[in-house]
Parts: sequence; C-alpha cells; structure tokens
Amino acid sequence: MSDIKIGRMVLGAYQTNCYFLYREDEKDVIVVDPGDQGANLYNALRRNGFAVRAILLTHGHFDHIWGLNALKDAACAAAETEGQDPVLVYACEDERALLKSAELNVSQQAGRPCRVSADVYVKDGQTLELAGISLRVIATPGHTQGSCCYYAEEAGILVAGDTLFQESVGRSDFPTGSSSTLIRSVQDKLFALPDETRVYPGHGESTTIGHEKRYNPFCALTE
Repeated sequence: MSDIKIGRMVLGAYQTNCYFLYREDEKDVIVVDPGDQGANLYNALRRNGFAVRAILLTHGHFDHIWGLNALKDAACAAAETEGQDPVLVYACEDERALLKSAELNVSQQAGRPCRVSADVYVKDGQTLELAGISLRVIATPGHTQGSCCYYAEEAGILVAGDTLFQESVGRSDFPTGSSSTLIRSVQDKLFALPDETRVYPGHGESTTIGHEKRYNPFCALTE
C-alpha cells in the first residue's frame, strides 16, 4: 500500500481546491494549483511542519494561479535559507501564452489582472520525480489548450484540475477552450486509467474514474 498522502485546502472566492502531496512521515510537499492567498497557504503548510519543494499547475486560469507568486516567493526564500534548491513551478508547454496573458487567463475580467510563468514546461507523458514522488503528466486539452493532469500511479491518485469533476467536466467557453477536445481528452486519456483511480478535481469533491465512466452525463461510456 502506498504511503503517498494528499491534502486539500479550499481557497478564494471561487472555492478552488489546492492540493498538496507528500509521503507519510515526510515533510517535503508538492503543491498543486495555489488558487489564492499564497502567503497564507505557505504559512499554513509551515505551521504543520511542511516544506514546499515544487509547485504544479494543472492550467492557468486566474482562480488557480492568483496565489502562485506569493507562495513561490515565500517557498524560495525558505529554501535558500535552508540551503535547498529553488522551488520551481511546472506547467504544460501548451499553457505558456495563457499564463502570461491577463486576458487569456481571465484574470483581467475577474478584476485582478495576473500574469505568471512556469520555470519548467512539461510534455504529455513526461514523468516528474519531485519530493520523492513520481508523477506522470497527462495532457488533457479542452478546458484550456494547455490543461493537464498529474497521475501518481503508485497511489492511484489523479489530480485533474478543471478537466474532470464529479459527474461533470470543465467549462470550455473561455479562451483556448473546446468542448469536443475536452470530451476526447477525458474519454481517450483519463478513462484509460484504472477504474479505482481516485480523481481530485479543481472544484468540488473527489470521485473515481470508474464512477465517471458510468455516470458522467457529459462523457460516460456506454456498453
């Protein structure tokens, strides 16, 4: 049985799920989608003894990145003090333009313009080894052109961003979105994972691949 654990903080006005992954009895964590209140997020993790070692983005919409810069600044300052490597931000290579544009990432329209960038742009199928955890990048375009998910096969965990929700999928009416591409991403890539895979979405409660294959009205597979 895997000792990989996943925690959740719900952040900001849009109730974005920010996840942190770590190994039991270890204090190095990977943070996924720091949606807001980056300094508060960092302080909460530190109060519980955790050290941020990497930050992953599933996509670049405002409600998933508003807390990024403050979290990274605090985490990098602590890492430098502790003699650790700088904390890097990872995102899909097809999300470059959206991250850097307040119009494309919808932060301009939301009233808090935000432009960010990743230190490392990853590709579909790439494996990341971070904080002692192996994660496979699964590119899932549709919600945005550069949306992706992170799959910890050892633990049967999929961090899905806004691609797949409990009995729903992400919206596709924002810039670079496509509903047909999103459905193909879910059916061809995510539904290829084991049914027992636990899905942790960007909003709402967790689900499983098996449940979504049967009951998701947008992309359920028929017999």
